[in-house]
Amino acid sequence: MDSYLLDWANLLLRWVHVITAIAWVGSSFYFVFLDSSLTPPVDDDLKKQGVSGELWALHGGGFYHPVKFAVRPPQLPAHLHWFYWESYSTWLSGFALFTVSYLWNAGTYLVDKSLMDWSPGAAAAVALSFFVVFWMLYDAICQLFGQRKNGEAIVGALVAVLVCVASWLACHWFAGRAAFLLVGAMLATAMSANVFFWIIPGQRKMVASIKAGEPVDPIHGMRGKQRSVHNTYFTLPALFAMLSNHYSFTWSHPQNWLVLILMMLAGAAIRQFFVLRHGYKLGRNRHPVAYALVGVAVIIGVIVWLKPVPAAVNPAAAVVSPATASGQPASSSFAALQKVVEQRCYMCHGAQLQMKNVRLDSPALVKQHAQAMYQQVVVSKLMPMNNATGITDAERLLVRQWFEAGAPVN
Repeated sequence: MDSYLLDWANLLLRWVHVITAIAWVGSSFYFVFLDSSLTPPVDDDLKKQGVSGELWALHGGGFYHPVKFAVRPPQLPAHLHWFYWESYSTWLSGFALFTVSYLWNAGTYLVDKSLMDWSPGAAAAVALSFFVVFWMLYDAICQLFGQRKNGEAIVGALVAVLVCVASWLACHWFAGRAAFLLVGAMLATAMSANVFFWIIPGQRKMVASIKAGEPVDPIHGMRGKQRSVHNTYFTLPALFAMLSNHYSFTWSHPQNWLVLILMMLAGAAIRQFFVLRHGYKLGRNRHPVAYALVGVAVIIGVIVWLKPVPAAVNPAAAVVSPATASGQPASSSFAALQKVVEQRCYMCHGAQLQMKNVRLDSPALVKQHAQAMYQQVVVSKLMPMNNATGITDAERLLVRQWFEAGAPVN
């Protein structure tokens, strides 16, 4: 029952997290587009009001005319919408999901003893420290170098190095799938922290100054814009890192840290293309197609690099016995498979424990879950989790042969 309820919590939290993330990313992308697409106002009345940019748009059968006041409007409206609950809801639901999926069973999902043989508590503590330490270092970089001449280039380079170091450490300390997700959550935490610590407080100070009839310090708008731009470049790398946990060929590679870094680089380059493309349409910069080509080239390079090579299985390592009475080769018989299941699967899917409500300690149950076994053990190689029970390539081959022979159980 506990496992069943945990699965429901996982599903519902994942659902909420995706919904709120769509809202946050959508509004973020829209405002980056809007900021890059504004043109100086033509109407004299708008100029007198202090409008710095305007945009005409057509959507949903109607015309829209958003305008931007760079520092302050002539007067505050009665109703002012704040964009922050999208960010906070996304982070809160994501952290809850991370807790249910990884921290709750840290010994299973975070720890890979071939990398670091530490206790579940220590693994959980170090994982959480990634969020705090990365944010502190990233924030310090922004404050120290962000306002200097060529500061954004320096910040970009230092943050890129910081992300690479964090990715390397995560992939050398944690199980591959957890490492990728952890880096994605780390970036998302920095994004939400930007909103919480800088963007919203700066906007509140601007509004307070206007209400008090005082001059508005433009530094708040500059800092908010800086962090918003950083967030838009973090978005695609963070999304890849989180989604990749469903695709073991990425995080199970021996150089998984490099796979992660290259794919995040590709995402950032592609995002740069879209950001600059808005300005190109207005003649503000050269066509940014080079960034898109770099991103695509990196992805293609990773695809070619990770192309699986048929593994040569040592016949002596496989379980071999005479053909069964049913005529099935020994390598596809249930008797041979059962030895593997007993040794590699019963720990989590036996009489004492049924992870994910899956039990494999009888022929009928193995037959019932044959498709899932093939998918998890042979295709994606997700099971056993972090290969905690040490299944061999020869044993995975045996599962494949048994499934392709029709999954016989007698």
